[in-house]
Amino acid sequence: MLAVVCTTVLAVVARPALDEWPLTLVMVPVMVAAALPAINVVVRRQALGLTLTEIPLVVAFYLLPPLSVVLAYTLAALVAQMRRSLAPVKFWFNVFRAAAATSLASLVLMAIPDLEGIGPDVWAALFLATSVHTLVTLAAVIAVISMVQGWQAGWEVARTSPPALLTATVNVAVGLLILITVEATTWGVLLFVVFGAGLVWVYRSYTQFLRQHRTLNDMYGLTRAMTESGQDGTLVDALLGRVRALMQAEYATLWMPAQGRYPEVLLTASDDGRGLLDVAMTPAALRECVRRESRAVTAGARFTVDDETRTALRDQPVKDVIVLPLRSGQAVIGTLEVVNRLGDTNHFTPEDVPIFETVAAHAAVALENSRLVDRLRHDAYHDALTKLPNRRRITAALDEAVKIRAPGEVVALLLFDVDRLREVNESLGHSAGDKVLVEVAERLRSHSPSSALVGRAGGDEFLVTLRLESADAALELAAELREQIRDEMVFDALTLDVDTAVGVAVYPDHGSDAALLLQRVDLAATAAKSVPGSVQLFNAALESRSMRRLGLAGDLRRALDDGSLEVYFQPKMTLRDRRLVGVECLARWEDPTHGTVAPEDFVAVAEHTGQLGRLTEFVLREGLRRSRDWTHGGQPLAVAVNLSARTLTDQHFPARVQELLDEYGVPPQWLTLEIKEAGVLDGTDRPIPTLRRLRDLGVRLSVDDFGTGDSSLAHLRRLPVHEVKVDRSFVQGMATDPGDLAIVNAVVTLSQQFGLAVVAEGVESELTLELLQDIGCEIGQGFLFSRPLPYERLEAWFGAQVDPETISDTELPRLRAVL
Repeated sequence: MLAVVCTTVLAVVARPALDEWPLTLVMVPVMVAAALPAINVVVRRQALGLTLTEIPLVVAFYLLPPLSVVLAYTLAALVAQMRRSLAPVKFWFNVFRAAAATSLASLVLMAIPDLEGIGPDVWAALFLATSVHTLVTLAAVIAVISMVQGWQAGWEVARTSPPALLTATVNVAVGLLILITVEATTWGVLLFVVFGAGLVWVYRSYTQFLRQHRTLNDMYGLTRAMTESGQDGTLVDALLGRVRALMQAEYATLWMPAQGRYPEVLLTASDDGRGLLDVAMTPAALRECVRRESRAVTAGARFTVDDETRTALRDQPVKDVIVLPLRSGQAVIGTLEVVNRLGDTNHFTPEDVPIFETVAAHAAVALENSRLVDRLRHDAYHDALTKLPNRRRITAALDEAVKIRAPGEVVALLLFDVDRLREVNESLGHSAGDKVLVEVAERLRSHSPSSALVGRAGGDEFLVTLRLESADAALELAAELREQIRDEMVFDALTLDVDTAVGVAVYPDHGSDAALLLQRVDLAATAAKSVPGSVQLFNAALESRSMRRLGLAGDLRRALDDGSLEVYFQPKMTLRDRRLVGVECLARWEDPTHGTVAPEDFVAVAEHTGQLGRLTEFVLREGLRRSRDWTHGGQPLAVAVNLSARTLTDQHFPARVQELLDEYGVPPQWLTLEIKEAGVLDGTDRPIPTLRRLRDLGVRLSVDDFGTGDSSLAHLRRLPVHEVKVDRSFVQGMATDPGDLAIVNAVVTLSQQFGLAVVAEGVESELTLELLQDIGCEIGQGFLFSRPLPYERLEAWFGAQVDPETISDTELPRLRAVL
């Protein structure tokens, strides 16, 4: 309507309205060339092109009658839109938008009094007319996008319009320069042709550089996002969102078929940003073809499409598509695809395929690593034989349960200890024992309430935890489950009767946390073993060992006063050539009244009675004194001392270590302080200041019993430690448990990448030694080399095993292990 009204007014008012036909016909192809997009910008789903249309438009306004300008510009718009293959509604919108903007601008120019020459007044008039043309065009685009997609989309176009307005201003200036040049000499147009050709060449080179820079920047952002999101479970969200943005696609889809315990994954990110959809724009047959043939499939205006792909996409709303296989080695684990490049006139090109292939390669590695980490985490928290959660998983679940217990209920913990499993192993072999354990696990799982968590604590022990209304209900459930387990088990031609001793403990009656409940349910199960077929509820009388610990408090103080405690030394060896690299100092106590007191007993007593500092200093002094003596004897040897987590809260401890090092003249690098994983990775930053002060002294720091807690190697990166000691429970199970082998392998590999030394505890067999050597572990300690020995026996052990001919002044003694 606006185009018709303005054109009618021009036909009536303008004199002449149409003239200069040769020049008009010349201007049409010039305007068509200027209308070709020089810069493409995608806003939401619309493609905006920044063109040079104002340059020939300024010349036409000056040289042609008004209707000739409208006719030339409208014909040029018609030709340009035909080249773009748009939908009819967009085609005619763009044509009449050009006619309306040009006719209205011509009316504005006619309203200005007659202008002569090419002076500033003519510049202003032409600039005003061209500005009206640009603003009408921009307003029409903003209005129609706001109507179709909402005011937010229209505002986004308006917000990104300043570059277009600036471009129009520059184009007007260039058009005026052309007019001035033509006014002086017509041959001056050739100069502008040369200038324009050079400008186009420079621009194309620059835009190519910008495109490459943007692609590299987006690739970096994509890989970084995948790395950061791999640990928190948002990898697919980050991957698909970034891929869709990088490829400027309407949809990005990830498909991974079911594999093992992993279900099928089919997720799509769309440009509307409404999360991930569980549908795809392409048929499943296309993805299956890519997976089966392990090749890329492309379709679109810029690709040669085979018949099979064309048939598959015939009824799909797909303009163009790229589907690539995700490869892990030689296997294809899924596909990654992008569908429909944003903008009606934009299409995927063959140049996009190598970029997308690079993205797919990174994505395949990230997805496979994510699944590997998930498998390692799953293996770390599940028993390999029964597939049940292990003790660590049960402990974590129990901790969560006691935190959110509802009023009027208890959190029950049931421990089932299978009787006479050792006899089954010895009589029928371990395979029969494994079958018994698997069957017990299956019966507990199938007959326990759906809310219960059933797990294997290790060996022949199983745990069940759940919420119940009372301790009596827990005892009743324990008896029912025990009866289910007692039903005869038939293996081939053999029938077995299996019984269990059952211990029961409940929160809050028998403990305030998971560790205490596990300790007390174990006491209850031990008591149940003394009465065959019984179910024992924990009671205070069963805690005799804890009472014994209380009686040790006074005796420990006297032992520290009169020097009754001893320090034993366990050698630490290089696994490749069995060279001695140090010893671990271990406190031992032989009491006349209590007999041999276990270290965990008197250490716990020391912690609770304020004697921990004296005990730690005693071991430190003995270790440093022996290190000094070995150095004076020409055999320098590093010593390692265990620290309690409580010691790290003592702000005076680092200064005391420095005093002892100075007193005995031992270099700080010859002292290693070992802290259990739970102490150094307690979820807070409390140990870090003390650790940093110890590190600044030059003392080596080691995380002991790594793997027994809930931490990961990633947490170690923020701690000033030098060494990781893999817990003996994993090392001793390496030869028989693939899960333990995988965990040790992962710890060794990642620790070495973090620059941490790795020490394997519990090396007790040649097979374990060979496995550790194969995965690159360098240092170990265990009964294969030596048990902890007192100083005198250690000296004898040195003398018995050192080969004098192999020792030089500059190397550590090489030892032969003797069983």
